[in-house]
Amino acid sequence: MKKVLLFLPLAFLILGCQTTDKQYSSLEIQAFQSQKFDCEKELGFASVVSVFQDYGYIIASADLNTGLISANSPTDGGFVPFVGNVMKTQRATAFIETLGSKTKIRLNFVDASESSSGYGMKSQQDKPVMDPQFYTDIFAKIGDAIFIRQNVE
Repeated sequence: MKKVLLFLPLAFLILGCQTTDKQYSSLEIQAFQSQKFDCEKELGFASVVSVFQDYGYIIASADLNTGLISANSPTDGGFVPFVGNVMKTQRATAFIETLGSKTKIRLNFVDASESSSGYGMKSQQDKPVMDPQFYTDIFAKIGDAIFIRQNVE
């Protein structure tokens, strides 16, 4: 019985360390981070900017010629005991390009966390968002924004 009691905490420790993050190939990542739309590049660009703003992102830079948009979510943070100040934000980038008669939009989101202690130590951790459903939801909003812009007189 004592052996079982000693084994249980060890089993929980080992199982608790397992990660559930699915590993995707570069082609799989590209597939869920990209979508093509039947619209002009300018319309796709404006729609992405609009959706980013709808989600509360602050546009850091946007250039129609290159098709690049960079944005950040508002920073959320506070004090965590034994860690210090922790600031969390999400960074978003979009690349919009013309492919034939379609516009291709590729999105990339990264969760960023920065902590600093009272002793001047800083730590930063960036983690790419690898949830295909997250991207599907945002592309649906972009599709809606494109549809609305195409049908406004």
